[in-house]
Order: sequence, then C-alpha cells, then structure tokens
Amino acid sequence: MRLSGSCYCHALEYKLELESPEAARTSLCHCSSCKKAFGTNYGLTVKVPLMSFQYTSGKPKEFVGDNGSGTILHREFCDNCGSFILEYGDPVRDDFRFICLGSLDEPDALPPKGEFFCESRSTWMPEIPGVFHKMKIKE
Repeated sequence: MRLSGSCYCHALEYKLELESPEAARTSLCHCSSCKKAFGTNYGLTVKVPLMSFQYTSGKPKEFVGDNGSGTILHREFCDNCGSFILEYGDPVRDDFRFICLGSLDEPDALPPKGEFFCESRSTWMPEIPGVFHKMKIKE
C-alpha cells in the first residue's frame, strides 16, 4: 500500500509504503499535549513503522520537549507554512513515527482504530464506536 502526504504549502512531501492497512494504527489522543500541538480537542495520528516513512522533498523543522509525563517528544513541521507532519517519543525513535492523519493526501485510507486518554475527552465529544478505548495510557 503506497500513500503520500505533504504540508499545506508542499515544501515538505513524504511517502508511506505499508504492507497493508493493518501495518498502521490510526488513533485519537485526548491528552493535553496533543490538544496543544494540534490546536483542537484531540490529536489524530497514524502510527507507522519508521522504515515505511520517507520524506521525498524538503527538510522539517523540529521541536523537542517533554510531553508532560517525562517522555521527550519530537515534533516535525514545515518551517514555511507551519503544518505539523509527525511526532515520535524517544522510547520509539528507532521504530515508529506518528504521522498527522490530515497531512496524508488520502486520509480516509487509514480510519481510526482507537482512542487514548479518553478520561480527558471533551465532554461534548462523543466516543467513536467500534474502536478500542483507553482511559489512561498505563491501565
């Protein structure tokens, strides 16, 4: 399965090469760190193996910081238009990338499989039916 994506201005473009849709896990995260990073009430990312992701044009700018739980998180974005492309924590830096679903050219190709930090879900937002739900990360 081949997918592509980019930032809003196309200065950053990337490709994904997955064996199947099952090699990816799209999920919503309701933690405060994702709410700030995405500028909305949840983050929506696709977890993919590092080897499946490759930038095809441009070089991202990176922000590195503590996500609030002691994990160092890396976020890559376009320094021209500001589009957030992906993130990863130090514990998985050699294995996975969490791509912002909206940066994919065909985001419907990888629908959500779960929600995290559901205890922090906005009270007005309904639960997504038919996917796994984790109230806390360590439950």
